[in-house]
Amino acid sequence: MNWHSLRLRLVAGGLVAILVALAIAGGGLVLVFERHVARNLAEDLDVHLKQLLAGIDVDALSNLVLTQTPGDPRFADPLSGLYWQVSDERGQLLRSRSLWDMTLNLPLDKLGPGDVHQHEVAGPQGKRLLLAERAVTLSTDGKRVLVRLAVAADLARVSAAASAFAKDLAIALVLLACVLAIATSIQVSVGLRPLAALLRGVADIRAGRSRRLPSSVPAEVRPLVEEVNALVDAQEEEIERSRSRAADLAHGLKTPLAALAADASRLHERGEHAIAEDIEAVGEAMGRNVDRELARARVRGRARTAGTSSTELAPLVRSLVSTLSRTPQGSRVTFEPKIPDDFRVPFDRTDLAEVLGNLLENAVRHAAGRVLIAAESGPVGPSIVIEDDGTGIAPALLSRVVERGVRLDERGGGAGLGLAIVQDVLDAYGWQLNLSNSSPGGLRATISPALALDPPARSSAMQ
Repeated sequence: MNWHSLRLRLVAGGLVAILVALAIAGGGLVLVFERHVARNLAEDLDVHLKQLLAGIDVDALSNLVLTQTPGDPRFADPLSGLYWQVSDERGQLLRSRSLWDMTLNLPLDKLGPGDVHQHEVAGPQGKRLLLAERAVTLSTDGKRVLVRLAVAADLARVSAAASAFAKDLAIALVLLACVLAIATSIQVSVGLRPLAALLRGVADIRAGRSRRLPSSVPAEVRPLVEEVNALVDAQEEEIERSRSRAADLAHGLKTPLAALAADASRLHERGEHAIAEDIEAVGEAMGRNVDRELARARVRGRARTAGTSSTELAPLVRSLVSTLSRTPQGSRVTFEPKIPDDFRVPFDRTDLAEVLGNLLENAVRHAAGRVLIAAESGPVGPSIVIEDDGTGIAPALLSRVVERGVRLDERGGGAGLGLAIVQDVLDAYGWQLNLSNSSPGGLRATISPALALDPPARSSAMQ
């Protein structure tokens, strides 16, 4: 998987979106929780303030007295973080034991009777406090006394609760991120599955197992499928037109070639054998080229259906051997076919006959007296071996013969166009030709699927 991968881009984009969303959600949740804790703290302060108000009074000397204190034990614990303070306009001051010898710095604001104000103020040891204050008017002997009551709590409790919540939330968000990442990966895989089906469909078209892409695809992919099918149809039409033109051209050359052969015969009758032989050589070369183009035009149309057609090998080999045995060169050779009766090859029968016929002709031409034809099934498919007992090829020349990119019809010294047709047919079917010298002597020609030979030693020439 690389950065050009659509899957990687989708998964990476999904993960980034998940992380951003979870980070924003986490920050928002922590903020909401902190505000919730602060509201609870403010409500607690209001309760303490009411308890303090219920216990405050003024004696006959107009002194502040507290008949009962708030019940929270933290008010009695020095610097506990929870404090109360009562003062009046004459400077009297009552405070909780938790304040020790310090006082709360009340803000300079005007409180109406019954008003409750909240502030953030600096408290003991420089800590930030949330303070709730209220003013009440008390009467004694006809005198009215304005009393200011204040209760404060350390805001560090809010920060500590928010931090603890953030830690617990982070663990939950990490687990959620992992679950969402897995879900995103699964979602991307499911979403890209139609593209994988298209890839298999194109591979089936290329291998000849199918002619068109299936139309049962999601609506988003259907326009692409329709365009690919239209392209395949247009390509088939163009190939068919090209095959027809090549066939027409090749057949059109048959008549001039026949006329050349007739002229050569007349020249032989007149005793001009040198000129006649030159004309026959030219005509034979042109005829071989015509045959090659006809075979190539034919095989281009058939190779696409190679996956759906096959040929039984043994009957075809018997037919070719029977034909070659009647030729002058074939009559001196003993053929030894070793092919199972049910052995089949994914070739059209005519194309396979073209390949084996040319290879057998070459083997007969160079054999001393034996030609072996064998077939076997391997891990990647069937293979066919044709071996003669001739002189083989010199190792230095053999290394050039199996060189990639060398065309059969560019080799000298007996490299005929028949083997160029062999290579053309094998290329069209995704097969390859490998040449080697056998241990007792002679040339061994092996045809097999393109992945069967490692490293590939596709040959483009033969002696």
